Amino acid sequence: MACDSIPRRLLGQAKGRPEAPAHYVKEGGFWRMTSFREYAGEVRRAGKALIALGVEPGSTVSLLGFNRPEWVVMHMACMAVGGAPAGIYTTCSPEEVRHIVHHAASRLVLVEDTRQLEKVLSRWDGLPQLQWAVMMRGAERARDPRVLSWEEFLERGSRVADEALEQRLDALDPGGLAALIYTSGTVGPPKGVMLSHGNLTWVADVSARIIPMSPWDVTLSYLPLSHIAEQMFTVHLPASVGSAVYFAESLEAVADNLREVQPTVLFGVPRIWEKIRAGISAKLSAAKGFQKLTIEQARRVGRECSELRARGEPPGPLLAMQHRLYDKLVYSKVKAAVGLSRAHAASSGAAPIAKEVLEFFASLDILITEVYGQSEVSGPTSYNVPGRTKLGSVGPSVPGVDVRIADDGEILVKGPNVFLGYYKDPEATAEALVDGWLRSGDLGKIDEEGFLHITGRKKEILITAGGKNISPANLEGALKRHDLIAEAVVIGDGRKFLTALIVPDPDAVRRLAAARGLGADLPRDAPEVQEGVQRAVDEVNGQLAQAETIKKFSILPRGFTVEDGELTPTLKIKRRNVTQNFAREIEAMYAD
Repeated sequence: MACDSIPRRLLGQAKGRPEAPAHYVKEGGFWRMTSFREYAGEVRRAGKALIALGVEPGSTVSLLGFNRPEWVVMHMACMAVGGAPAGIYTTCSPEEVRHIVHHAASRLVLVEDTRQLEKVLSRWDGLPQLQWAVMMRGAERARDPRVLSWEEFLERGSRVADEALEQRLDALDPGGLAALIYTSGTVGPPKGVMLSHGNLTWVADVSARIIPMSPWDVTLSYLPLSHIAEQMFTVHLPASVGSAVYFAESLEAVADNLREVQPTVLFGVPRIWEKIRAGISAKLSAAKGFQKLTIEQARRVGRECSELRARGEPPGPLLAMQHRLYDKLVYSKVKAAVGLSRAHAASSGAAPIAKEVLEFFASLDILITEVYGQSEVSGPTSYNVPGRTKLGSVGPSVPGVDVRIADDGEILVKGPNVFLGYYKDPEATAEALVDGWLRSGDLGKIDEEGFLHITGRKKEILITAGGKNISPANLEGALKRHDLIAEAVVIGDGRKFLTALIVPDPDAVRRLAAARGLGADLPRDAPEVQEGVQRAVDEVNGQLAQAETIKKFSILPRGFTVEDGELTPTLKIKRRNVTQNFAREIEAMYAD
């Protein structure tokens, strides 16, 4: 019997629902549809082309580009022929690209355009395994015999028999390597997380039940496809349930695309939800008189209804009537304006999100459920779902997954979702996997109702000069709850006291300036901003023990960026790089 795999499921969709929409791409101002029959047909052609170019079972293919059909086709085709696709973040430097392609020993790399191709060409001499680069459809033609256009690549498989591809598909093993996820590397260089075919199909099935998802669902693909979460929503779930995917035009166009597509399921990292919240807040704050009163009443009703929905309880007759009224007046308009008018599931993950952000959306009848997981568990470990949601937690464990807390507070995970190990790194694998349990590296607790709460990151614990162990994430989260603070990084490892690097929220600074009649270009280090941040720090300090309080802070001249190495491609803080890049500001706080 043939192995159940994501590529086999795609072919099943093409057979059972050939003309159903698989994905959409915006061209000339219109969304062009590709059916499952066409999608599967291109995967077959790409699979045969990979065979023709010498991709053997167990070998790898690297992918470097923004979310496009060619990315997904190559990913699926590589799995189908027994290989392992390895995505690379588009923000990676040429040297980071070289590291991943070399470590994966990829024979072929797919690139989006000439800008990404140049990263490969500049390091090709140091990549002895690499033989081919393939450009995505529509890219400028390269004058290099090693570089194939998308059409030339597909044509290479024309002489390979269909039976050769079927034999590769039939030979797939549920426990065999299906994909490599290179971690975004908050600490140290990225490691290759090995996921099996069984990992991916099991997580797709359990996710489809939890969310839930069906052939009638629509998603927008915009987060990096190198990340397991976006792969699940763009590749594995659509192949499993038959849902449709819209590919965002670019990161800059995501807001417009959301409004156009109105997806039924949306996954976002915290920064996405924070930006949406800022946009809504700015518009709501402009309301006056009766309109302002209506919004306040609507948010009160929204909070009450969301609390009941989170517990799986229906609203009473009066509350239900009020909800219907405010849905017409407020909720439906807000949802349509941001692209959530059809969403029955909205989730946040990949990094902690402030409870206040979730409560803001809940007051507008938008229940965002927080999920927790990592690449090493093929996506989710725990999941809040409507009916069993607790804001501030990351939900109960996924059915079939065991979660326990070690003596030192570390979260341990065991189940069919746990990875095979790290590619070519037995020492790191042995450190992460102990008796089948994954040592997550995160600290947490499980409450009396079975909800998991994240309390910090094990490797990011600060130990002050006085020997006090402190989780900086908790303090940073408390600071970011204040509207004026967009980012905060707490410093204090080996120091006598704690300090903080602060990035003010530009929209909040503009609102502060307008409220005080100071003009739109208020500097970040203006006295008014300093005073506002000081009040926020004082409020946080008032809830802390003396050793945990923040004694000084520095307002930074700019925000953190991926380009400067301070953020991962999934927008998590790279603490080591932040402390290096802002060493002068840090030392100034300790100068006395």
